Amino acid sequence: FSAATDYSKTAHWLSVPAPIMPVDVFYLYPTCWQKVNATDPNICNIDNPSILAGALPVFERQAKAFETFANVYAPYYRQADGGYTLGLPEDQREEVIGGIPTLDVTAAFDYFIKHFNNNRPFFLAGHSQGSNVLIHLLSGYMKDNPEVYQRMIAAYVIGYPVTSAYLNSNPHLKFAEGPDDAGVIISYNTQSPGVVPPHNPVVSTMVGLVINPITWTRTETTATTAEGLGSIMTDTATMIFVPVPQYADARVDINKGVIICSTADSTALYRYTAPFGMGVYHSFDYPFYYFNIRANA
Repeated sequence: FSAATDYSKTAHWLSVPAPIMPVDVFYLYPTCWQKVNATDPNICNIDNPSILAGALPVFERQAKAFETFANVYAPYYRQADGGYTLGLPEDQREEVIGGIPTLDVTAAFDYFIKHFNNNRPFFLAGHSQGSNVLIHLLSGYMKDNPEVYQRMIAAYVIGYPVTSAYLNSNPHLKFAEGPDDAGVIISYNTQSPGVVPPHNPVVSTMVGLVINPITWTRTETTATTAEGLGSIMTDTATMIFVPVPQYADARVDINKGVIICSTADSTALYRYTAPFGMGVYHSFDYPFYYFNIRANA
């Protein structure tokens, strides 16, 4: 059994801002590490160079959506290898993520609440493995600490499915139904119309609840790009994410449990989406709807 990482050490935090805003965000980055050799451990060390190098760029294209109005806190946490976890059945994947990654994040969040938050209202935000860990934080820490949960404005659990079975097992939690619901979970996974289960490895055969990140409703009506507020996409010359007009439309597919985007060029984006497959826009869950997320929060 591994002890949790010591979050009194500043080296174990990606972001500890000056608390000048009236609201906080506790953010968890997605998978930033893959093992090099098959014999390497399936969980990385807290000071793994890939984590330290990879977490900041993804923070820039995800968490900064919240920085205009909130203090964004982000711990480093020990992660499971992405290729290893994606290949596991759902129950085994949850066992791995519910182990050391959740142990670290629970310790980090408890430290955040006791030493940084100062009773301010807060958001949770994550992506991919970060959202998977948030699922465990919501079902565990929030259940055990209802006075803390009462201050949670919303949890952006993006890039990992939040299923009906999970919510049924955790009746203290609820999923968003509209744009201004408080104390709720917000979740979606983005893909092209042609991707069919189980060929999106992020969701596999899981069917998550979904909310539209343009209209913040759960109906299957398509929200057009004209209704959106803007995306961030990679500049091909610099490879840096820059603001662009709304790039992606959005339609809830209840049966698949995903957001369908029909306006993205899946061939052009394949250089970024290749690890997940053609038309799986996992890496763009935040960038496609960046300014919509900011406005909603």
